[in-house]
Amino acid sequence: MLADTPDTSAQSGALSSDVQKPATFRHELIDFIAGELPRWRDRADRPSTTAETSLTSQLCGHLNGASRHSPGWDILQFRVEEQDEQRPARKIDLVASPCGASICVEGRRHTEFDSLMPIECKRLPTPSGSDRDEREYVISRYSSTGGIQRFKEGNHASAHSFGAMIGYVQEETTAVWDTRVAGWINDLAGVEPGWTTEDLLDLDHTDTTLRLAVFRSSHERQKGLSAIELRHLWLEMN
Repeated sequence: MLADTPDTSAQSGALSSDVQKPATFRHELIDFIAGELPRWRDRADRPSTTAETSLTSQLCGHLNGASRHSPGWDILQFRVEEQDEQRPARKIDLVASPCGASICVEGRRHTEFDSLMPIECKRLPTPSGSDRDEREYVISRYSSTGGIQRFKEGNHASAHSFGAMIGYVQEETTAVWDTRVAGWINDLAGVEPGWTTEDLLDLDHTDTTLRLAVFRSSHERQKGLSAIELRHLWLEMN
């Protein structure tokens, strides 16, 4: 992907002219993140940790470094624990935003204060606890902390039609989790309001050498919101 190198204004400190990106830009961004996930996991200098917050913070640092040295992606930055644009009380695990430029995608202008893509991060399996639901990648019986649940209910990314989820697979394989997550969604379909088999994940591609799988899904939303498309990046950490 060729770089769109903006001219900066040192005198005014203002952002340069808008960088125009095609509708496929977010899909290309997903490919960039997916390509960096195994590199991040396998870095010899990466401190060992299993905690979700620490893993996401590490990944954010790696992605910022990778984007700085990747032509075409040096107009991006990544940030953790960002406020949701429509629900400031809620935090999004990881977001991609413009850096040193404003980026226009499908007629919408994004500045450094905006999110280009909201990303939810989850451990597989869910850590044990009295208030934790093993299905937390999908839904939680105790709260609105379920991953897909947050997007479906508009608690996350209500201003977006495209988002992503990263699954840190810490036990078993992506194939095992594909079956398990499908079972949870099938159990919800027709029983839990708003859930159907249309919420199931479809495998896009998998790489057994890199131990990475990419899925896609689409989810209808209520409260007058349009459907949201998600990409799911599952990385085997073990």
